[in-house]
Amino acid sequence: MAAYNITIFFGLLFLFFAFSASLTVAEIHYHEFVVQETPVKRLCRTHNIITVNGQFPGPTLEARDGDTLVIKVVNFGRYNVSLHWHGIRQMRTPWADGPEYVTQCPIQPGASYTYRFTIEDQEGTLWWHAHSRWLRATVYGALIIYPKLGSSYPFPQPNHEVPILLGEWWDRDPINVLRQATFTGAAPNLSDAYTINAQPGDLYRCSSKETIRLPVDSGEKVLLRVINSALNQQLFFSVANHKLTVVGADAIYTKPFTTTVLVLGPGQTTDVILAADQPPARYYMAARAYDSTQNVPFDNTTTTAILEYKSARNTKKGGSSTPVFPRLPAFNDTPTVTAFTNKFRSLFTGKVPTEIDESLFFTIGFGFFNCVPGPRCQGPNGTRFGASMNNVSFVLPRSNSIQQAAYQGIPGVFTADFPAVPPVQFDYTGNVSRALWQPVRRTKAYRLKYGSSVQVVFQDTSIFTIENHPMHLHGYHFYVIASGFGNFNPARDTAKFNLVDPPMRNTFGVPTGGWAVIRFVADNPGAWLMHCHIDAHLSLGLAMVFLVENGVGELQSIEPPPPDLPPC
Repeated sequence: MAAYNITIFFGLLFLFFAFSASLTVAEIHYHEFVVQETPVKRLCRTHNIITVNGQFPGPTLEARDGDTLVIKVVNFGRYNVSLHWHGIRQMRTPWADGPEYVTQCPIQPGASYTYRFTIEDQEGTLWWHAHSRWLRATVYGALIIYPKLGSSYPFPQPNHEVPILLGEWWDRDPINVLRQATFTGAAPNLSDAYTINAQPGDLYRCSSKETIRLPVDSGEKVLLRVINSALNQQLFFSVANHKLTVVGADAIYTKPFTTTVLVLGPGQTTDVILAADQPPARYYMAARAYDSTQNVPFDNTTTTAILEYKSARNTKKGGSSTPVFPRLPAFNDTPTVTAFTNKFRSLFTGKVPTEIDESLFFTIGFGFFNCVPGPRCQGPNGTRFGASMNNVSFVLPRSNSIQQAAYQGIPGVFTADFPAVPPVQFDYTGNVSRALWQPVRRTKAYRLKYGSSVQVVFQDTSIFTIENHPMHLHGYHFYVIASGFGNFNPARDTAKFNLVDPPMRNTFGVPTGGWAVIRFVADNPGAWLMHCHIDAHLSLGLAMVFLVENGVGELQSIEPPPPDLPPC
């Protein structure tokens, strides 16, 4: 009997320590982000740009699944600012999501705000960036989520891990670029360079000395965490003579597949394994534009970094040291984009919603606002450029944020009548009547009941031009169950739905002149922005808000707002 009691005692003691250990695995990470002006020289000229902690790109955040991040942001810059933790679910904490005037008012110069959120069931590569006007052109950084202690990647452990942040650089203040476009109603000026980890690379003036170099030993495997942090451009990315094995995207593991080129829309991330299995030499990593429009100007330059085998560093001066250049697709190579996109499959079979409570159809694209000819009407044919979803060009409020107004019941900030379908059906990708070119400016949200299953069909339109639009939904991952070209036809295209292993994303490029279908369960209450992640389109109004209602009880309801929430 005594032996039995001793066995029970030690069994309970083991369970106690195991339980205690499980409670101490998760960590709280404290950071201070100081938003400030920093002199940075690119393309032979020095500009005072907005940075975090004087770093460009900004600091890399690292955590494990289950950890909590507490980030105090102090604004010493000259502009209002807010920060968004792109792809973090923010379960019940919309106050920490970041888009200005949607979930918070911006942090004014001289003020501060502390973002606090817990990572729940997410692993992989995400990123953070400013969500105030065009500040994210220089205010961004990687956010890496590792598996919980005791867990591992679902692929062999790499020798190294390297964030690769693709960006855009303007040889002037990006805020002034936006201001000029806002005043004239015309398209904004193009960027002057693309960058890899904030450096343009060898093909630009005054840049070769700072070109990013990635040293490797032969036989190593490197996990490249590739992030498209560019403001306005989808990008191709390739490494000369090396194959890339895709293992994840948007912090979701994928079934591995091999490719020689990546395509990323602004906001998207892709994790790839690079095997250093080529003859020791120097190889360019390069990125340039994927242009999905028709006859629209774009930045056609190419950014580079160098993959450098360590054993090739001692090459004699007489030998060739010029890196090998990759074969990048043509700028308008939509077939390559389509083939790459169609390879994505979720590694783990999820629970794709099959019974739909909300079936929505959203047109996305450009429009024009008629105006009196003059300096403020420099768009096509004396108009002003606009963009819309279901003919509604989204306008940010100014008196309060949408989340605060919804939480406190403040009227007059927004209306909850965003249309579930376009007000008029038409040949979306055909020759659109001029009578349909002008949208209406409104601040509209669409209400969703907690727990409802939602399907959204995104339909590109040909007003002005067709284009691939990377659509991002805050607070959620979603299943991409199908995509295609032309007008979505439910009688024909429903048969294409993948309800077994569709990829999960937080940002997905709706094909140029085509459509995409996503599904998700509205299990996260709050005001969640859905928008095109090309910031030139967001500022034109290509956005809307889902307002997900509270469910039952505390665990299905929004947490109270923090005491230091910035005022408007």
